[in-house]
Amino acid sequence: MANSPDWHGQALVIVPTYNEKENLARLVAQLRALPGDVHVLIVDDNSPDGTGAIADGLAQADPGVQVLHRAGKLGLGTAYKAGFAYGLQRSYGYLCTMDADFSHSPASLPSLLDRAAEGYDLVVGSRYVPGGQVVGSTAPRKLISYGANWLAHKVLGVAVRDCTAGFRCYRRQVLETIDLERIFSSGYSFLIEMAFYCQQAGFRIGEVPITFVNRTEGASKISKREIYKAFYTLLRLRTQALPWERMEAWARRSSQGVRKEL
Repeated sequence: MANSPDWHGQALVIVPTYNEKENLARLVAQLRALPGDVHVLIVDDNSPDGTGAIADGLAQADPGVQVLHRAGKLGLGTAYKAGFAYGLQRSYGYLCTMDADFSHSPASLPSLLDRAAEGYDLVVGSRYVPGGQVVGSTAPRKLISYGANWLAHKVLGVAVRDCTAGFRCYRRQVLETIDLERIFSSGYSFLIEMAFYCQQAGFRIGEVPITFVNRTEGASKISKREIYKAFYTLLRLRTQALPWERMEAWARRSSQGVRKEL
């Protein structure tokens, strides 16, 4: 590999936050210590625990760290959209997303960026490819994750093995091509929609094995409502994916044939 990969100086990591005061400073320090001058955008949803103030302090101390403050808890998907818009306006070539709770290791980020630089349009840090694993997750959470991914494969035909993973790297052209306003989901099901639309658009998608570590600081953000919304998203996209126009055309041709015979 070349000493200066294509993504050096071109990568932005979007980190949505809500009550992450225990993790944020350490996470940002590790991201900024990576090779390639990876920049960080913190999208904070008015965290009541003071995460926003910590983010401001980090940004003041380092020009490679920026902060977007939002009025309240508006959802993971909308945080990604805001981060994508920010990165596109500032001409970053590689836009990455990851959680703030160290479930995604900063040390794994260069492998995602390297794969994207090889020509993959979307690279997913995957728990479910050879070499990937999950550490410390509860049995119910594993079941939900496996179930959502199995349904995404079977119902939507999504080829990505870990389509609910939030550890991702998008090449710029993906986010310029996909109509982000078309995406209905605001929570974790946003990730399923993005994988679905990337595949529909014909983008090259790759996966890199990672070790997912269940959070040790702070509280999980996954609620029962998010789970219900994810399953609703699967059904909605499946209905959308059905070839309604071809089915209607076939029905019209069939009815015309019946009339002729009569």
